Amino acid sequence: MDLKLNQISNITNSIIQITGSKSETNRLLILQSLYPEISIENISNSDDSQLMQKALASDKEIIDIHHAGTAMRFLTAYFSVQNKRNTILTGSQRMQERPIKILVDALEQLGATITYAKEEGYPPIQIKGTHLINNQVALAANVSSQYISALMLIAPSLPKGLQIFLVGKVTSVPYIKMTLSILGDAGVKGSYSNNCIEISPTKVVVPKTIIIESDWSSASYYYSIVALSDNGSITLGSYKKQSYQGDAVLAKIYTALGVETTFQGHTITLRQVPVPVTTEELVLDLSNAPDIAQTIAVTCFGLRKACYLTGLHTLKIKETDRLEALKAEIEKLGGVVTITKDTLRLQASTNIKTDIEIDTYNDHRMAMAFAPLALRTSLCIKDADVVSKSYPDFWEDLKRIGFETSALSTSV
Repeated sequence: MDLKLNQISNITNSIIQITGSKSETNRLLILQSLYPEISIENISNSDDSQLMQKALASDKEIIDIHHAGTAMRFLTAYFSVQNKRNTILTGSQRMQERPIKILVDALEQLGATITYAKEEGYPPIQIKGTHLINNQVALAANVSSQYISALMLIAPSLPKGLQIFLVGKVTSVPYIKMTLSILGDAGVKGSYSNNCIEISPTKVVVPKTIIIESDWSSASYYYSIVALSDNGSITLGSYKKQSYQGDAVLAKIYTALGVETTFQGHTITLRQVPVPVTTEELVLDLSNAPDIAQTIAVTCFGLRKACYLTGLHTLKIKETDRLEALKAEIEKLGGVVTITKDTLRLQASTNIKTDIEIDTYNDHRMAMAFAPLALRTSLCIKDADVVSKSYPDFWEDLKRIGFETSALSTSV
């Protein structure tokens, strides 16, 4: 479905309830499968989390996780420790272009038996589940945090636990800390210091219910909307000030873009506030929160503000090459963007074109990051249903705050 967004003058002050964090949900689903004593509330209703639940509940040999990158990484580790179970883990065409070799190599260090069904280094993969007896593994510190978290999540089920040695500069500390915190909530002991993660072996855990915090990356789109509005205000639930999620840095970042965050109970209220007009570019290192880069870049474009974003090396292996995609779509709208393998520089815009079609590249974040621009221009979001990957209710929630949308027929 292609969706036309008509330009609106402002938003309606509203309360939006966002479902549980996809990142936290997927970690807890793996732990729940290893330790059934755990109960979970406020589970994400995203496609990725539903695919994870379906895969964990399936007894079939072939598991297809479609576009779900987190599921691919976490399940690769999970099925490696399912003794005597044979699994073929596959996904969409794009998923079969996303590398998995770093994780496979690490699991093989522990004793896993994994082979590539097609091209070496990429899914689909054949996994022969076994008891992993080794308890030490080393891998580069600047790899995707999901590789590291995948190993951490199976670590307590190993007979001697696990030591993970990270070589070089770590670029995903918040996600490591999130996984450690979630393990701790489940009753697993772990630590992280001097580039070494240690997880203790855990045979059983005390039965408990864990409530998942709502998704901060989903909140990013409302930060963008409030920043682009005139005196707008939105309240979001359910959030906490001491969050496990790295994307909670939004509250600090968006102060420079005119958004004030107020915490009250389990909600946050975002308000548009005046900020000094300046020609200085916004400079941010997003190594620890790359998933919000698209939102920030589009917000700056809408505000006619220059920005320079660094630490984006993982964006090239996401659902699409997000750096190339951002450059292409912002330039359609009249912006000027320069990218390298890990940076994006946006010049302050002088004009925003109208009625431009935004391609989404099978990437949910492309669709949602560009939607707030309806406060500055009319535009069309191609393949708008792609948002279901992480936030199925996105378009309905936008209507609640005053966005005007209409479905466009597509010809085959």
